[in-house]
Amino acid sequence: MRAAADPAQAHAEWVAGRDELVRTHPASPVPAERRSAFAGLRHAPYDSALRFVVAVDTEVEPHRLEVPTATDGVVPFELVGRLHLPLGDLDVWWLDSYGGGVFVPVKDALAGARTYGGGRYLLDTVKGADLGGSVAAGLVVDLNFVYNPSCAYDPAWTCPLAPPGNRLDVPLEAGELVPT
Repeated sequence: MRAAADPAQAHAEWVAGRDELVRTHPASPVPAERRSAFAGLRHAPYDSALRFVVAVDTEVEPHRLEVPTATDGVVPFELVGRLHLPLGDLDVWWLDSYGGGVFVPVKDALAGARTYGGGRYLLDTVKGADLGGSVAAGLVVDLNFVYNPSCAYDPAWTCPLAPPGNRLDVPLEAGELVPT
């Protein structure tokens, strides 16, 4: 998808791939007993106005976030920067454990109604959920690719949720919507 010339086509491929992954992967967040009835994820249509290439502002006060989980113990994150988007600012975190990587969750004004209440994930490079770029040149930030964390589908999962610096005061009718 990163190499696709047309972001809308890449999004369509991502939606199909995500549906297949959630439906069939042994570690799917949808419990095994519910997978046969799984009709697919809900996604908003692609909106090209929600795609940006944004430099990471690294002039931020150092901050460590430690997220307790039921399966992985405490998962530490270090604040490494901030994305200044037309819709608002989002903190950029570095996962300071196992695989490392950039992590940007987002919670919008639709959280709890049209989008998952705890927020969704925009970038999670440890899981390959990024569209490219670099901290220096700018990250490809396409809000159409936000997706629900595993805990949105089954409370057996514990997920890092969007902290205060990752909340947008605007509705974000994009990406994966609240599960039905």
